[in-house]
Amino acid sequence: MIKIKDLTVRNFMSVGNQTQAVDFDKQQLTLVLGENLDQGGDDSGSRNGTGKTTIINALSYALYGTALTNIRKNNLINKTNSKGMLVTLSFEKDNLQYRIERGRSPNILKFYINNEEQVDVDESQGDSRKTQQSIDTLLGMSHDMFKHIVALNTYTEPFLSMRTNDQRAIIEQLLGITILSEKADILKEDIKVTKDDLSQETMRINALQTANEKIDETIVSLQSKQKAWLGKRTTDVVKLKEAIDEFEHLDIDAELEAHEKLSNWTEHNNAILALRKELSTLEPALLRADKSVEKAKKDADNLDQGTCHSCGQDLPDDKKAEIAERKNKELEDSISYQTEIAEKVTGVAEALSEIGDINGKPNTFYETSKEAYEHRQNVEGLKQAWETKKNEDDPYQAQIDDLENSAKQEINWEHVNTLTSLKEHQEFLLKLLTNKDSFIRKKIIDQNLAYLNNRLTYYLDKLGLPHSVTFLNDLSVEITQLGQDLDFDNLSRGERNRLILGMSFAFRDVWESLYQNVNLLFIDELIDSGMDSNGVENSLAVLKKMARERDKNIYLISHKDELIGRVNNVLKVVKENGFTSYENDVEVVE
Repeated sequence: MIKIKDLTVRNFMSVGNQTQAVDFDKQQLTLVLGENLDQGGDDSGSRNGTGKTTIINALSYALYGTALTNIRKNNLINKTNSKGMLVTLSFEKDNLQYRIERGRSPNILKFYINNEEQVDVDESQGDSRKTQQSIDTLLGMSHDMFKHIVALNTYTEPFLSMRTNDQRAIIEQLLGITILSEKADILKEDIKVTKDDLSQETMRINALQTANEKIDETIVSLQSKQKAWLGKRTTDVVKLKEAIDEFEHLDIDAELEAHEKLSNWTEHNNAILALRKELSTLEPALLRADKSVEKAKKDADNLDQGTCHSCGQDLPDDKKAEIAERKNKELEDSISYQTEIAEKVTGVAEALSEIGDINGKPNTFYETSKEAYEHRQNVEGLKQAWETKKNEDDPYQAQIDDLENSAKQEINWEHVNTLTSLKEHQEFLLKLLTNKDSFIRKKIIDQNLAYLNNRLTYYLDKLGLPHSVTFLNDLSVEITQLGQDLDFDNLSRGERNRLILGMSFAFRDVWESLYQNVNLLFIDELIDSGMDSNGVENSLAVLKKMARERDKNIYLISHKDELIGRVNNVLKVVKENGFTSYENDVEVVE
């Protein structure tokens, strides 16, 4: 239950700098009468312009930041003082105490819970959306609904005079359908969040898929290179083995041994050739030496006969001795040379004999032993290269394994599936909440509309209105009398006011059955205008019963002095020297 307790007003409309207070914490019917002393007071019957409606305007301003009637905020400030406007409202809900302080010049908005100011208040602006949202949530009642069930005023457009869409908005709020719309709005935001999350997750997975596809392409490329590499390695291994096999057909040890024999053979052969060459030179020299000795001997023999070896003439003894000495010398030299040459020939012959005959020249594959040794080295190199090539590590497999096992990321669709299911569920719920043919909407309307029509019939009967007013399932309303359809404007002023009251009371009953009770009700001059005595009596009876049985504090703003004896209390609103003051408990009727 919302229990509005008290209201204080300063420099608000006709209220001046002296703070005025109204106590709402009662269960009674209070008549609000005005007395304009500036216009003669009671003696002149002046009850207008005192500031009676100021109370409900201040109440509306405190709760919603706007007056009940169409008055601009700046015009709510008292024109004489022009500053320091402040309205304070205290109320209770669920055993918590609340207080709102709202004003202008300076701008003020303060919201207290159990005397603790809330932190989302923005004093500098005098209006805080967050603070107002907190207040609206706490009240659970729109300003339009407030005007139809708490503060009834002749300036408020009657429900039945409103446009169809505006009527529907009020009824949907009253019946709880607006809650569906509010929940639908929340659900729309939830759907947006879910869609955003789904979009982000889908983008993430698509990115992973793209990355994995690129990795797959890289793997395929590496596998292609690997295949080519493996093929080349196999080819190289085969070629190396073939080369090894070809080289190994030659017995390199035998080849080297043959080259050693060839070296010995060549050495011997060269020695024989040298000796033979030397012998071929010595043998002609030996013949010449032999001839020289024979000649020298012949010359010596001739000399012994005393003749010249050239002309044959006899030689003198001195000449003969000279020649003999010379010739003997030539013979000795020839014999000596002959002996020397003969010895050399004998030596060469002995050397050839010692060498003896040699076998045929050894055959070799290579011309030189160096080439043979290089062959052996080449074989060893080929074998090493063959072994290395056979055991060569695959340069691609490790990259492929790393890409497959580490680089590629696993794609899990579980979260996407969950979000998709959530979105579909949310969209289904949204359809249930927004579709006019939804069974939820129909059930709410069926349940609450029947109660509304029941209470409306009850109050119209109590108010003595002979008309039938019914809300239909499409939320339209029809007025009939004796089976004839009527428009609201077909009714008299008094009938319209009774219908306004009856509909307001029915609205309140539905509201309080669905949401929460409100202890306060204002009726501003609806009983004064065009209502006959029977209508006034019936209205007062309903109001008294409501105050008595349902603990309501009801304020009846009126110009009718004759109502003083029909109420529990009178609140007098006095206008003097241009300022309004409130006098509580002026009169109590027992």
